[in-house]
Amino acid sequence: LSVPLFVCLFMHVTLLILCYLMLNALTGESLAMAFSSALCIFSLLALVQAQSESQQPKIQLRLAGDKRKHYEGRLEVFYNNEWGTICDDDFSIEAAHVACRELGYLGAVAWSPSAKFGQGEGRIWLDNVHCTGGEKSLAECPSNGFGVSDCRHSEDVGVICNQKRIPGHRFINTMNNNVETLEERVEEIRIRPISSHLKRIPVTEGYVEIKDRGKWRQICDEQWTPLNSRVTCGMYGFPGEKKYNNKVYKSLSMRKKKNYWGFSVNCTGNEAHLSSCRLGKALEPKRNGTCGRGLPVVVSCVPGRAFASSSSTGFRKAYRPEQPLVRLRGGANIGEGRVEVLKNGVWGTVCDDNWNLRAATIVCRELGFGSAKEALTGAKLGQGMGPVHMNEVECSGFEKSLTDCYFNNDALGCSHEEDAAVRCNIPAMGFQKRIRLSGGRNPYEGRVEVLTEKNGSLVWGTVCSENWGMIEAMVVCRQLGLGFASNAFQETWYWAGDASADNVVMSGVRCSGTEMSLPQCLHHGKHINCPRGGGRFAAGVSCSDTAPDLVLNAQLVEQTTYLEDRPMYALQCALEENCLSSTAKKNDHSSYRRLLRFSSQIHNVGQSDFRPKMGHHAWTWHECHRHYHSIEVFTHYDLLSLNGTKEAEGHKASFCLEDTQCDEGIQKRYLCANFGEQGITVGCWDTYRHDIDCQWIDITDVKPGDYIFQVVINPNYDVAESDYTNNFMKCKCRYDGYRIWTYHCHTGELRIIEGLPAGTF
Repeated sequence: LSVPLFVCLFMHVTLLILCYLMLNALTGESLAMAFSSALCIFSLLALVQAQSESQQPKIQLRLAGDKRKHYEGRLEVFYNNEWGTICDDDFSIEAAHVACRELGYLGAVAWSPSAKFGQGEGRIWLDNVHCTGGEKSLAECPSNGFGVSDCRHSEDVGVICNQKRIPGHRFINTMNNNVETLEERVEEIRIRPISSHLKRIPVTEGYVEIKDRGKWRQICDEQWTPLNSRVTCGMYGFPGEKKYNNKVYKSLSMRKKKNYWGFSVNCTGNEAHLSSCRLGKALEPKRNGTCGRGLPVVVSCVPGRAFASSSSTGFRKAYRPEQPLVRLRGGANIGEGRVEVLKNGVWGTVCDDNWNLRAATIVCRELGFGSAKEALTGAKLGQGMGPVHMNEVECSGFEKSLTDCYFNNDALGCSHEEDAAVRCNIPAMGFQKRIRLSGGRNPYEGRVEVLTEKNGSLVWGTVCSENWGMIEAMVVCRQLGLGFASNAFQETWYWAGDASADNVVMSGVRCSGTEMSLPQCLHHGKHINCPRGGGRFAAGVSCSDTAPDLVLNAQLVEQTTYLEDRPMYALQCALEENCLSSTAKKNDHSSYRRLLRFSSQIHNVGQSDFRPKMGHHAWTWHECHRHYHSIEVFTHYDLLSLNGTKEAEGHKASFCLEDTQCDEGIQKRYLCANFGEQGITVGCWDTYRHDIDCQWIDITDVKPGDYIFQVVINPNYDVAESDYTNNFMKCKCRYDGYRIWTYHCHTGELRIIEGLPAGTF
């Protein structure tokens, strides 16, 4: 309550009279006079300060809005018994720091104007807020005054706070708003396993503890519900919860002293983090340290199949997922990617209209992860290809699959620029502690060193570089959480790694690309075989946050396929570049070759440009066609029998990687004219027309029948991509000796062609 004005005036007058009397009584003592004067001034200043603080408006802050993490959101103020927003006019990072610290975070990372986290409702309480950064509360910062604003909710400001909490921070609720959440009260949450479960990876069961004022405290289970357990398991990367052996924990709690937190928790089950749940009623602590008839809260979580508990330090085999109706593509790390769904045998994307954390969590749990950390919009993890299967998805939060949610089949107005994506919570597997990059110029590159057990102790060592390639490098970068691989190195003499780790401890590494850690890949085990040894010949990688992603336009291939009989005298350059079958070398110039011709249009739908692995100085000049080959084998063209046997083949060198056309608003960067730089820009495509050399398969020796026509882009994985599974295109085709028909052309996994049942929903 503010101090009444007449009380302040009375105190002012009283102090002035006392100071005057003191000065008169001590006129003979200069030191006493100085002291008395200082005391008077100090007292007056203290009184003014106290009056200022007492008159400062009492406010409370919270973060709100959809599609957000728990430490970011629309900044809202509770004042005069009403929640309202803050206008972005004159808002600054200093004001964001003040707000985040008031909420219990170490500070702000950034702030966002223009209602990035959605438009709020009700009053706009503050406008033209000016903070220096040192204020304890946003209420101390100068502004237009509460409720004085000319803004609309389209100008609501948001903040992104540092994820770390202020140690010992304790939120004091001075407002009766009934919407207080844990995020304003706690520093950290953990699942603490009992001693018999300590070696299990990941930790799936244990006491739920909250760090409050620097101390870990248990939660009383009197008002704990399965929905609370569901949220807790979800935030730790587990899709569900299960019952546990209560007798063990009851026995333990009888013997150990407990330190209970003073509140209960009330979750709906749809929260992404326990800190987003509302607080229940305060609990009265008992003198004997108990919580009535309750015990400390324990949760037991069910891990996804890929993260099954293991007492060992790693996996022997990589997880091979079954074919689901939903998948993630284009993500740099485990548990993230663009959402794609299978409908009538064809994979398609999801439009981001109404896309939120609730729908994203359904996807995450369906795929064996925990709740969603982020629901991403605007194709932030790359654009897909093909149809948009789902639009305006609405989930209750408890569906088993995204396909069980309500959605609109009509995706008119949705483009792949609106593809939805997710980032999921995943269990802590400890993968990053067992691998490191050494000697690089930055944390994203270096010699690969792994931690292995040798003679009963753990030692660091190198990986043999024999057959080391981009797929293996991708697994390393994923294990380290550094995104995609940009290069795989078979020599690392230019990186001075740890000399004590020169010895090779892993050899014969061959990865499929689905592994979460390097030990999951095939390797020699304890029987190391590395002729070149480690040291300068150890394997190395460089990682990147982004990568390109090439996808072939299957529909164009299907529409442009035809046969041509071409004389050998017009095929001499193609013969030199091995674009004809081996029997062509025996033919004279007057003979003909039968060519299966088609056009190919290769799109870069990733997040960075596709560039040749080799620099311009290493490109190969071909005199016959008078062009450079920046990649010697860019595509494989094959005609396969129905059982997969190769009947005819062709290949295409990247004689000219360039931006033929681009999406609206994107500038071409790569043109082959005048021997320019080669590549494919994000959002652009390179078209190889059907009438250029080597854009064919030589089928002169093929007998009539039914075949599979296959095209593979970047077949040797020379250049890193975010998704290699969509580099394949297959079509069914029928050849009668004179004509050819191609149909059912599809990119990626082809369930129809391979005779597998197509998923529907």
